Amino acid sequence: MEALHLGDGLRTSPIALGTTMSVYRTSEAQVDAKAALATLHAAVDAGVTFLDTADVYGHGGNEQLVGRLLADRRGEVTVATKFGITGDLMARRRQARGDRAYVLECADASLTRLATDRIDLYYLHRPDPAVPIEETVGAMAELVRAGKVAHLGLCEVTAAELRRACAVHPIAAVQSEWSVWSRDVEANVVPAAAELGIGFVPYSPLGRGFLAGTVTASSLDQDDLRRTLMPRYHDHNLPANLAAVAGIAAVAAAAGATQAQVSLAWLIGKGAEFGLPVVPVVSTRFPARVAENLASVAVRLSPEQLGALDRIADAVSGSRSRDLQWVSAGRE
Repeated sequence: MEALHLGDGLRTSPIALGTTMSVYRTSEAQVDAKAALATLHAAVDAGVTFLDTADVYGHGGNEQLVGRLLADRRGEVTVATKFGITGDLMARRRQARGDRAYVLECADASLTRLATDRIDLYYLHRPDPAVPIEETVGAMAELVRAGKVAHLGLCEVTAAELRRACAVHPIAAVQSEWSVWSRDVEANVVPAAAELGIGFVPYSPLGRGFLAGTVTASSLDQDDLRRTLMPRYHDHNLPANLAAVAGIAAVAAAAGATQAQVSLAWLIGKGAEFGLPVVPVVSTRFPARVAENLASVAVRLSPEQLGALDRIADAVSGSRSRDLQWVSAGRE
């Protein structure tokens, strides 16, 4: 599979695998590690070379899982991990931290869990409002000079924050939510990344299952974390959003593809429109889904189909985050 160039010379597969393989129901058992590792191997076998994790996923357990893959296949993959969130990612008590001492401490801990001597792409998971981004990126740059990190990335930054960071050190990639129904980044962040020669790595490109048609109102239990953390999954917003997503099914039927494939193809097309490389990061526990997602690279959508997908966001009800300060949209 042909590699894409993000920024700062970083090359990856056109689709990344999010290795969280997490669950949204607090009562549901954790993912079986053996099955998860099998999915990671299947993804690499299929041509995925870009793996995405974070120190906060599974309280470090997800990095350890990726480390088990690296023991056999380190030379075949680009590993991205993140730091900068303290507390529980899916709870109200989460916070961002980006002081120099914490940056250096987190990197060493991630390297230990990953059982490797280099992080290929090291992201700031969220900017710390109490620490200038120049200080955080300056500490990250120290890691590059020390040979512990190859490239730097930023998550959910504003265009202004991105420009300030680039004045300190080259940035290879920006990761933010971007999809058919989450398009706020197109106003400022995406154009800034294109201007600065930085690649974009959209997370939740399938709307946490909604855009792929694998999640319905009846499948969201009352203890599903999407109901409490993400307003567009609230009961009063679901009917409008289900109706909007039905438009994706219509485009998929006409294109002879799945809803997931047209949603990813739309994102890749948007990258071309804005003039920057886009590598969606998709999480799944199933090898068959990995193959389905990779096939999106070959899907070609007509201008009419792209236009129909463009209009879906206008009908979406509810914001993408309970706390908009937690994402770039709330700080632009």
